[in-house]
Amino acid sequence: MKERVKSMALSVLVLGSLVQSYFLIYRLPGSGTILSSETSYVQTDNMGQEESIEDLIFPDRMIIHMGEDKHTVFYPGTTFYDLILSRLEGRTFESYQRRSIQSSDWNAIRKENKGIELSFSGGVPVTLLERLMRITPDPVFRAETINRIWIYVDKQASQAHALFFSTRGDVVYEATQADLTIEDVEQHVAFGTSTTPYELTDGAYYIPYEGVEAEQPVILSGLFTTEQMQRNLFFDPGITRNIQEKDGSEIYTDSKRSLQVRQEQRWMSYTDPAAPSSEESDAVRDLLAGVEFVNQHGGWDGSYRLAMQSSLDYGTQVLFQQYYKSYPVMDKPSFRFGTIQLEMQQETASVYERSLLYLKGGEHSSTKVMLPGGEKLKQQLAKQTEGRAITDISPAYLPKLKDQGIELVPVWRVKLESGGEFTVGASSAPPSNGG
Repeated sequence: MKERVKSMALSVLVLGSLVQSYFLIYRLPGSGTILSSETSYVQTDNMGQEESIEDLIFPDRMIIHMGEDKHTVFYPGTTFYDLILSRLEGRTFESYQRRSIQSSDWNAIRKENKGIELSFSGGVPVTLLERLMRITPDPVFRAETINRIWIYVDKQASQAHALFFSTRGDVVYEATQADLTIEDVEQHVAFGTSTTPYELTDGAYYIPYEGVEAEQPVILSGLFTTEQMQRNLFFDPGITRNIQEKDGSEIYTDSKRSLQVRQEQRWMSYTDPAAPSSEESDAVRDLLAGVEFVNQHGGWDGSYRLAMQSSLDYGTQVLFQQYYKSYPVMDKPSFRFGTIQLEMQQETASVYERSLLYLKGGEHSSTKVMLPGGEKLKQQLAKQTEGRAITDISPAYLPKLKDQGIELVPVWRVKLESGGEFTVGASSAPPSNGG
């Protein structure tokens, strides 16, 4: 009898030990495991805030067409931009009809009809737009990437049209069922009547009839250290070795991954070569994995927007553009700052580039300047383009490193059809009104 009790007790102890070992290794269902593969993302130092994809997708501008060839432009973070966008996000769009881009005279529609045009430069996949707006899934439309949403009132037909323009440039989709009335659109358009008017030029870009006042702040900044980035990007920083390059940059590697730090530019480039795969990468899944990678490896120092997503032979290239208040911060060869760049392959980051500088928040100082408009701006554009065609002009910040932080200098960013670009600077703002 005693031997049987001892045997039963021993069996219970062994079983308990096995159960305990199981939970120690695999934990509870849904809580993850202690074991991790070489490609899984490991939570590291909390260096910046985390964001969701919904925080990183928004129009780079909102163009208001008021009829009779009158227009204005709202930028992110302004009162009317936020108000109109929040209302449109609550509307429902469904039942899509595909049309050729040549089916209408869009410049004539812009000039003659009241409407709202949302620009998503770089394009956004419809499957991600569905997270922001009430877009009913459609098998054909869902495979598209959209760079413009245009809602306008047709005076002759007395109805509102909702159009989604494909980045391919040859097709547009109309939501034949949208809970938008003519009164809704006209109410939104009315917000533009008391703001700076813009002129549609060459059917491609908009110029304000008068100067636009802007802030030129100096933002307090910090600097990620090389040690921080090593801890963020290597599973065992202790086994990395350092290589000095002739150009002054440093490379840290664990024989597979490498981290290149350019101290003069305060810029880092991380690579994690992945084996070629016969499977085609899913662009949306790559993008979502890229957002999660940044969340866990440096975070976001302020507001960023998805500015570009393109397919590569082996994966997906993604670019996030930093914003300060209403304007994007330019990344220039002379001062690398303002972007986070990724190359994703099968949802794994193979390339990760960003500045080591980051905005702490809070302004050391700020002055008001005036971006030129009207004839003054036209003259400067004509002088610098020398006959080359302009495709876009928009306000942006040019970063400059100061002892107190990073100065953000407002400029007009001018893009050319040839692919080049240049900037037009501001002047001191008059002490009277706000322009």
